[in-house]
Amino acid sequence: MKLSDFSIRRSVTTTMLILLVIIFGFVSLSRLNIDLFPDIVFPGAVIMTSYTGVGSEEIENLITEPIESSISTVEGVKSIDSTSAMGQSSVMVEFEWGRDMDFAVQDLREQIDLISSSVLPDDADESLIFKFDPSMFPIMLYGVGSQEMELADLKQEIEDVIQPRLERLPGVAQVNLRGGRDREIIISLKRDRLNHYGVDFDTVNGILARENVNVSAGEIVRGNKNLLLRTMGKFKTLDDIRKINIPVANGGLVKLSDLGQVKDGFEDVETIARTNQARSMGLLIQKQTDANTVEVCNTIREEMEEIEQEYDGQLNIALSMDQAEFIQKSINNVAQNAVIGGLLAVIILLLFLRNIRSTIVISTAIPISVIGTFVMMYFANLNLNVISLGGLALGVGMLVDNAIVVLENIYRYRSLGKSKMEAAHKGSTEVGMAIVASTLTTLAVFLPILFTEGLAARLFRDLAFTVGFSLTASLLVALTWIPMLSSKILKVKAKELAGQQQDSRVGKIYRSLLSSALKHRWVIVAILIVALVASLALVPLIGFEFMPSSDRGSFTINYDLPVGTTLSESDKVAKKVESVLKEIPEVDNIFTNVGAEDMMSTSGSSHTGSINVSLVDSDQRECSTQEVIEELRGKLEIPDVKLIFSVQSGMSSGKPVSIKLKGDDLDVLREYSTLAAAEMEKIEGLREIEDSFQEGRPELQIAIDRSLASQFNLNASQVANTLRTAVDGDVTTEYEVAGDEYDIRVKLAESDIDSITKLANLNIITSNGTQVPLQRFAKLNTAQGPNEILRSDEQRYAEITADLYNTDLGSVMEEIRERLNNNITLPDGYEFSFEGEYEDMQESFGSLGMAMILAILLVYMVMASQFESLIHPFVIMFTIPLALIGVLFGLYISKSILSVASLIGVITLVGIVVNNGIVLVDYINTLRASGQTKIEAIIEAGVTRIRPIMMTALTTILGMLPLALGIGDGAEFSQPMGIVIVSGLSFATLLTLFIVPIFYSLMTDLANIVMTKVKGRNSSESAENI
Repeated sequence: MKLSDFSIRRSVTTTMLILLVIIFGFVSLSRLNIDLFPDIVFPGAVIMTSYTGVGSEEIENLITEPIESSISTVEGVKSIDSTSAMGQSSVMVEFEWGRDMDFAVQDLREQIDLISSSVLPDDADESLIFKFDPSMFPIMLYGVGSQEMELADLKQEIEDVIQPRLERLPGVAQVNLRGGRDREIIISLKRDRLNHYGVDFDTVNGILARENVNVSAGEIVRGNKNLLLRTMGKFKTLDDIRKINIPVANGGLVKLSDLGQVKDGFEDVETIARTNQARSMGLLIQKQTDANTVEVCNTIREEMEEIEQEYDGQLNIALSMDQAEFIQKSINNVAQNAVIGGLLAVIILLLFLRNIRSTIVISTAIPISVIGTFVMMYFANLNLNVISLGGLALGVGMLVDNAIVVLENIYRYRSLGKSKMEAAHKGSTEVGMAIVASTLTTLAVFLPILFTEGLAARLFRDLAFTVGFSLTASLLVALTWIPMLSSKILKVKAKELAGQQQDSRVGKIYRSLLSSALKHRWVIVAILIVALVASLALVPLIGFEFMPSSDRGSFTINYDLPVGTTLSESDKVAKKVESVLKEIPEVDNIFTNVGAEDMMSTSGSSHTGSINVSLVDSDQRECSTQEVIEELRGKLEIPDVKLIFSVQSGMSSGKPVSIKLKGDDLDVLREYSTLAAAEMEKIEGLREIEDSFQEGRPELQIAIDRSLASQFNLNASQVANTLRTAVDGDVTTEYEVAGDEYDIRVKLAESDIDSITKLANLNIITSNGTQVPLQRFAKLNTAQGPNEILRSDEQRYAEITADLYNTDLGSVMEEIRERLNNNITLPDGYEFSFEGEYEDMQESFGSLGMAMILAILLVYMVMASQFESLIHPFVIMFTIPLALIGVLFGLYISKSILSVASLIGVITLVGIVVNNGIVLVDYINTLRASGQTKIEAIIEAGVTRIRPIMMTALTTILGMLPLALGIGDGAEFSQPMGIVIVSGLSFATLLTLFIVPIFYSLMTDLANIVMTKVKGRNSSESAENI
């Protein structure tokens, strides 16, 4: 080939070009971002609309349904899910993959604007639209406590010093605080004194707001100076507040201190945070969207260490979550596997070649190709993650394949007595087209992945690009660097020729076996068919899953008590869980957030809590995360407490089993979702089965008799405002101290509202000053609050979710489907829908299945173009379905589960298994063209090519062996691909050495018969043209 000739003639130029690639490669590597997964923008958005005080059914009718109807016409909408809750509507929109989310959000905004003034209620808040952004989730979680500071002082210190320092760091977007206590000035008014003086809350709030001001009153001239005139009215002490005069009903004045108590206190505690059972604050740190996760986390870690040293033991700082730790370990592990695989490949080369110089020549192909890949990754805007590096590790064994074929052919010519230059020229030219074709077949299998849609396809595009880049680099190295280097340093000694003679003994054995196989062609074909059928029977035993789960060494326990449970009771449950966790030797750190549904929650729910648990490093524990969770399930059996364990093991942290029951009537949905959950309880391997119906929160409802209220010139708004101020308090101004502002909250004293009777006797002051007890025009009744209403594609649904343990998703979902269909008869208009990871799995399997078919067609087209034949590619293509025998047995023996990663491995295998067959068939055709008979050419080609075939196969297999073993953090994502390729290629190598020759002879015989009958030519003439 001209490229090889150029590199041989211009060796210095070739060397300089390689050095240039190496320099650019290291520069590119230093600028590549590092993350766990590729940068994927999920095509979704959320529309949030608040309508305070309105029930869930009214929210559904007035807000959710109009929004759903309006946005359903937006281009690219795939699905619409919504939640209608008390005072809140949330509509989640999923778009087709590839939709530009900036334009999508703009389209959503336009549709919402069309109905906001004409359809949506006037007093509802403006709808807010948010894009899904992975950077919203925290990358680090710190627990900060102190034995020397009060909790309020600790929070103040963090807000004033630590939080600003962290937010100033490059790449940090936001630091959110959890727990702590906020200082506020509490004015507790006594009801009997308010009634005695005829004072209402509005009067007190109004006076406080008007008195607590500093107002500029212009300027005055004094001599030759202008003086700014300011009225100073800001409260400086609590006594200033106590001495405020409040006008009373009879026209007099009374001090505020005469109406109640003014004290410096704290807001009501809504959440409680602890780190390792000690009261603390939680710091959740988010990164900027395009920031490097590892770099940001490392910077934060250094800053926090510096802060801890500065406070000299006053602060107890514990790191409860660090995404960078798992990312760095995973990246290092994959890189280490790639290095080990490369070293194993070099050892194989040395064993086969028995020539140090030859081994060195080929070994240089690996680092040069890898470094060249970094250059292409940088310009393709890819980052370093477990998927892209997994692709590089997959390709590391294949990087020497082209170089092996070229060097082995050059080596053969040298052993025949050719000079270095002539051997390099003839050896590289002879196999040039063959290695180009074999590389194109491997590249061709990844081309369809670039056109498939869905999460899995987006996720593995990085792998396709990385493998493609590395193989392209290896092809260029094999056609330039290897011939040039061989022409300079390759030598063949006499004892190496003796080694070649020893190799010929292997050739003699192979020649005998191949001759025997060609005589029993149909017997071997029959055996293969039986083996293929037997392997397909293993598929149900292997099982199916969406994505392999990973052990990140952390999990979250969310718990629910009966709705309405107080925060103190909820805290007792959290302490019980913490005490059990402390007895588990694998547990390292515990961060507890009582009163929050999860770590991201900012609002309090007293009956809930979230406990984040981090384990010691994987090499320091014997149990996996799932095994620790299963142990806790047995130990944590607390009455009236529902525990939910969640692990972020793959692309999502939600439960893998999700079943929706769709229909219109909420009561029917509740009834049949309960039946479905009961059926699922009978299935082994399911854990934490729950439905979406939650117990409504207990409420004390004030039913106002409007006719009676109107007689006192009262309306519902007046009554609600008075009640809210009396019970929850009202903040209309702030108390300023040393530049910090604290709320001044006016409320009724706790002793005046600690019973329903006292609340019923609360006086509401009318516009003319008359005091009317609440019970005169309203009834107080306890009731159950409304449930959330879930909708999917404009239809109501109930959801049943479950977790898995020691079972696969595919088998469980089939059993669930069978049980629900056989044991539950749904009313008309109701149906079960199997969604979640199962739906993603089916979508991805279908998409990748189509990609595999296209990949096979492309591989055939490449080979047909190379051979200028429609028959010879079929000979090699038979290795693809038969390689599945090795794949399925490999998955079964390794107890691996068929997943998206496994299918990617199969698609990759399609491009790999044909490579050696191409080289073999190409040489058979060359020998036949030189005058040898078909059988002679088949046997001679097999004996001649057995060494390069074994070398390329073993280097690829051993190069991927570390991945297949799945040792280390983060190996779970690439292990299935490694298992598929190692097991499939091992069996495919046997196919290449024996089955390809057999099928070559069968296909040519068949073609001979067909051509003879169709065209009437004799067998010899036909055979010569096949």
